[in-house]
Parts: sequence; structure tokens; C-alpha cells
Amino acid sequence: MEFKLKKFYKDKVRKYMMDEFDYDNIMEVPKLKKISVNMGVGEASKNKKILEKAIEEIRTITGQEPVVRNAKKSISNFDIRKGMPVGVSVTLRQEKMWSFLTRLIDVALPRIRDFKGVPRNAFDGRGNYTFGLPDQIIFPEINAEAVDSIRGMNVTIVTTAETDEESRELLRSLGMPFAKK
Repeated sequence: MEFKLKKFYKDKVRKYMMDEFDYDNIMEVPKLKKISVNMGVGEASKNKKILEKAIEEIRTITGQEPVVRNAKKSISNFDIRKGMPVGVSVTLRQEKMWSFLTRLIDVALPRIRDFKGVPRNAFDGRGNYTFGLPDQIIFPEINAEAVDSIRGMNVTIVTTAETDEESRELLRSLGMPFAKK
């Protein structure tokens, strides 16, 4: 099963990018490599149910089993010791990546209250894009009544683009709603 967004990329976006950036070969056109979704749960050190709930929510949103991330070093101000669980993350590739990106652009982002677009300047200099989502209930898969606390998450879109300009144009062409300047 090929997703509409992936088909749109193959049929329209690649041709547009070749014209826009004067690529000689279609293999030079930037493409999506992976999408990482991370949710911090620092308070899980005090309550294991919070970690279990975060794992369940990320699994529901992405359709993939998350990995628990442990603290790399101790931070006494936050009562965190090395090895304690502090987050969950998922790396999506291939069909799951396209499925998630489609749902993110078409369904989840428009559900954010007072949404004016994702930040235009959140690129890392090598064509990768990271932005935060305010809460998990913007995804329709999450039952808002069953949510015990609002937890935000970070989404990182990794591309093969060599510059931020190429990556921004790739994501814009795919329908990413960037904020006006």
C-alpha cells in the first residue's frame, strides 16, 4: 500500500525540486530518511505509571513499539540519577514514516489551538528539522478523557538534503504548514 503523500512525492515533488534546484540526476533530489518522535517523562522516576502511560500513548500515535531512554548522567536538581528512565522515543522509517507524516500534516497540526504554522527556523544546518508539539491529544487516536496529564513531544524529520533551504522547500512541497515570517 503506497500512501498518497509518498506517491505525491514521487510524482510531483521530485520533478519540482529538480527544476527548482537544477539537479542533474533524480538521485540528487532530497528525500525523507526517518522521523523520530520523543516524549520526555522525567517525572517517571517518582511514578512508574507515568512511564507506562507515555509508552502506551507513543505506541498508539506511531503504531510502533517505543524505546525507553535512560538518563546518561545524574542531575541532583531534578532528582534524576544515571540510568533512570527519562523519556520514550520511536524512530519511524518507510511506510510508517509516511503514514505518520500524513496524519501529522493533515490531522494533528490543524487541531492545535491557535495554530499559525510550525517554526520556519528550526533546522539544524544539515537539512534536518525539529519542532515540538504542545500535547499528545492533538492526535485523534488518543482519547482525551483517558489522558492523565498533558505531555508534549518533539518530532525530528531527517532528510538527505544538504542545506536547510533544500530541506525547507522539500517539507513545504509535501504540505508542511510553516508559519508566516
